This record gives sequence, structure tokens and C-alpha cells, in this order.
Amino acid sequence: MHNSDRVVLVLGGAGTVGSGVVKALLEKGFKVAVVSRDNSRLERLTSFVPASRKDNLTTIVGDVGTEEGAEAAKQALLSAVGKVIETLLLSTFVSWKAFFPLVRDDPNCTYTFITGGAGEKLLMPGTGFLTVGAASTLAFCQVLREEYPEVSCKMNEVKINAGVAPQERMAPGYLNHLDVGEGVAALVERCTTGHAVFTISCPADLKTVLLEGDL
Repeated sequence: MHNSDRVVLVLGGAGTVGSGVVKALLEKGFKVAVVSRDNSRLERLTSFVPASRKDNLTTIVGDVGTEEGAEAAKQALLSAVGKVIETLLLSTFVSWKAFFPLVRDDPNCTYTFITGGAGEKLLMPGTGFLTVGAASTLAFCQVLREEYPEVSCKMNEVKINAGVAPQERMAPGYLNHLDVGEGVAALVERCTTGHAVFTISCPADLKTVLLEGDL
């Protein structure tokens, strides 16, 4: 299937990591949909992506943090773009419950979680609640891989054990969000691997694990 025929839903696509992923997917010719509660963030995302690709970007204002909101966003999405065949998840259980059924039974579809190592340890004083939330996401991904070992769609996890930032906010050890986006887009485009965890701790890992497909 050609990339232009594939629709990717990026939940969290208006954030730092998500915007890099959205831009890379659009540049590869995918159609991309993004849901956010904040219309101003969607407007910033629209101004960030290449002008020649804006027609392939669909933005929807919605709250996928509640079951009612996620269902409403799903219906708005289907009304706007029709069938969704790829999902990139930077959110949690409620979103999965609403959107996973769209791709679950199709071997040509993918469902990719993007997680981080913040759930494995307290990064610094004052980040405890962030750690709890991230830990729940990591555990959730593990449970899903074990509960759905034979699901038809390609279900994967990209685990980022490093800070991610745009170029103007880069710090030592950080990953550029555009590089992360290119790597994740390459994984989605390949659509050959399922039930895998891609762990990224440095730029070299990003190149080896995602761009070269070496597990």
C-alpha cells in the first residue's frame, strides 16, 4: 500500500515529540490526523509542517482523556478521514480503548506506543507524579503485548530513554524531535515488525534501532 493511501492518527501529535513525528510522516507522504484539547497547539502544529503537505493534515479539537471525549473524537475522525490504519499513541488506556478497535484485526495496520524511561526511576525531586504516570504507561504496554500475542495488527512500542527537544532547546544527551520523528515514521512505513520494543537511549540507538531496523 502506498503511503498516500495510509492514514496515521497521532495522539499527542501537537506536543514536542509528536510534532516531530507528524512532520516526518507528512514528508513521507502519509495522511495524518491529530487530536488535541488545545486549538492553539493545533494551529502551531499546522504552521510548523511544510506548506506543501498541509492538505494531508487533519486536526481535531477533542479530549481523549475521557471515554465520552475519546468516542466523540473517534467519530469526528472517521467522519473527516474515513478508515484509520495506523495509530501512534502518546496517551493512555482510555485512548487505546477507543481507537485500538479501528486497527486490531487488520494485518496491514499498525499500533505504536511511544513511552519513556521516566517510569523506571525518579528523574529529579518534584517529578514523582510524572514518574507514576509514565510507569503506568510502561506497565500497560507490557500487559497488552502479553494479552494480545496474536493480534493481527503490528503492535509495537518505542521507548525513549532520553530527553527530546526542538533544536533551540537541545541539551547534552537530548534527542532532536525531528530525528525522533524520522525514526518513528520509518518504523511505521516499514510495517513489518510486530510485538517489538525499540529502546532509544542516544542518537546512535535511534539510527540503529529505527532507521536501520536492527533489533
